[in-house]
This record gives sequence, structure tokens and C-alpha cells, in this order.
Amino acid sequence: MSAGSASGKSFSAANAGMTVEECENMIQGSLRTPTVKFLREHLEKSGCGIVPNFIRAVNCSQRMSGGYSRGEGIVVCSNHLTIQDEVTQVVIHELIHAYDDCRAANLDWTNCAHHACSEIRAGHLSGDCHYKRELLRGFVKIRGHEQDCVRRRVMKSLACNPYCSQAAAKDAMEAVWDTCYNDTKPFDRAP
Repeated sequence: MSAGSASGKSFSAANAGMTVEECENMIQGSLRTPTVKFLREHLEKSGCGIVPNFIRAVNCSQRMSGGYSRGEGIVVCSNHLTIQDEVTQVVIHELIHAYDDCRAANLDWTNCAHHACSEIRAGHLSGDCHYKRELLRGFVKIRGHEQDCVRRRVMKSLACNPYCSQAAAKDAMEAVWDTCYNDTKPFDRAP
């Protein structure tokens, strides 16, 4: 998810996840992983340094894992996550949104095509749609699972954008798919 805001209000099933403090510790662990270090380095090189508290844990009232908002940074929804791997995945996904926001001077999160492009890139480049993750979600498909997963998750994210109807979201995703799916910057190729 991106460009959304996660409120500090508790989710009714807050006990299902972890505490904010536990999540903060896991965020610190994520910051030491090679992919997160790589993305942070490329944000710096693009002129967008990460200030302290740019990535923070919060309890989210919406059913989401995290989000990125321009000027606000990244939130990781502690009450919807349970393990280090989930926290790291959210941090990587949202850092890709931050990178896109930094490198594209005219990125407009209210524009369905812009939002779709960043979601396509984040889904494809973050590992969100790795075969093992899809299996754990109950999606079993031998071929084409990664692109199906990215498409499904893009549509889920765009459904939260009040500026994108379902039809507009689908049209936008299809219009930008090839360009955005094949754009692997700052990576040389999809990890």
C-alpha cells in the first residue's frame, strides 16, 4: 500500500499482531538487511535522505501492513504483523514507493496510473509475490503466479485510493503494466 495514512488508533484485534515496541525492534533488524541497505543508499544517492523516524511502527485501524506518505515517511502496522520477515517485506515494499516518489518529480498519488506504476514496481521488486509467500496465502499456481500476484495486489492497493474507481484502476494498471513491470531501478534486474 502506498500514499495512504495509517492512524494511530488501535485495531480491534490488536492482540493478533505485535506491540509497537516489538515492531520497532524488528524495523531495526530490517535496516541491517542487504536489500534495505541497498534501497536506503539509492534514496540517498537520489537526493532523498532518510531522517530518523522515517520508518516507524504504529497500530493501524485499517487492515493493512504498512504505508508510505510523502512528507510523512513509512509506517509499519505492528498490530497486523507477527514475524521479522513480514516487517522486512513491508519496509522493502514501502522503500520502493519512497524511491519512486523521490526520483519522479511529478509523481501524483491521486493519479491512478502513477499509483499503479509504483505498486507494480513495489510488488515485483520487493519479493511480495515470491512463490513461497503466495503458497502461504493459499494461492497455488505453477506458472505465472508472480504476475498474477502483482496484479491482484495492485488492484487491492488501488481500491484504497479514493481517486480510483475499480474500472479506472484496472485500466490504469493495464496501460502502464509493461513499462512499470520492466522498470527495475535501482536494481539491475528484479531481485
